[in-house]
Amino acid sequence: MNYILTEITDAHVGLIRFNRPQALNALSPDLMEELGQALLAFDADPNVGCIVITGNEKAFAAGADIKAMANASAIDMLSNDIIAKWETIRHINKPIIAAVSGYCLGGGCELAMSCDMIVASESAKFGQPEINLGIIPGFGGTQRLTHAVGKAVSMEMVLTGRMLGAEEAKDYGLVNHVTPVETYLDEALKLAAKVARQAPLAARLGKEAVNKAFELSLHEGLAHERRLFQMLFASEDQKEGMAAFVEKRKPTWMGR
Repeated sequence: MNYILTEITDAHVGLIRFNRPQALNALSPDLMEELGQALLAFDADPNVGCIVITGNEKAFAAGADIKAMANASAIDMLSNDIIAKWETIRHINKPIIAAVSGYCLGGGCELAMSCDMIVASESAKFGQPEINLGIIPGFGGTQRLTHAVGKAVSMEMVLTGRMLGAEEAKDYGLVNHVTPVETYLDEALKLAAKVARQAPLAARLGKEAVNKAFELSLHEGLAHERRLFQMLFASEDQKEGMAAFVEKRKPTWMGR
């Protein structure tokens, strides 16, 4: 791959690094194609329990690749279906953590918000500055941002290009943890390793249940959660987990 680097850590974490430092990791169509392929590969790999996506200390991703879109027409955007390349992340079953440092703007912010958790360095800056280009966010920014920080702050960010620093983003609930720049990736990998140690089916269905809270009414969400809860009693991991608890030992997960 040309635009990303991948590896699997000893803690069963799939790590994806953007590799366009000269362009502040701008999310070009080719990069997004490679990202989708890597996510699908990790999702299918039983040796991976959690996924981390990161850039570098200067930028997670400063946005989508504007040069690739500057001369596009509405028909071009529709015909090329650029947004479809961004949709792959929504269909990944395993938990995904964004490790963010520096600029996380536009499409970069949208991608980070598509992940399940965010660990940020103290230098991280989150924003949706598309208004400065004469457009609005098109990859979920207005929707996910509003769910995370509320209408008032989201409206200001979308209509003025206001950025949030890491601590402010954490205060609003957009970010899980803020760490020094030197340790942000290590902290994200530690969190991912903790997730990867859990029962794989329970982690997958736990992610699904939480995400459904944003899509369903409370009544529907509770019913969906109950079905997933009951479904896990058909798994070997449920039997192992409860037996280990009773026997006061660590469980050995089988992922089935």
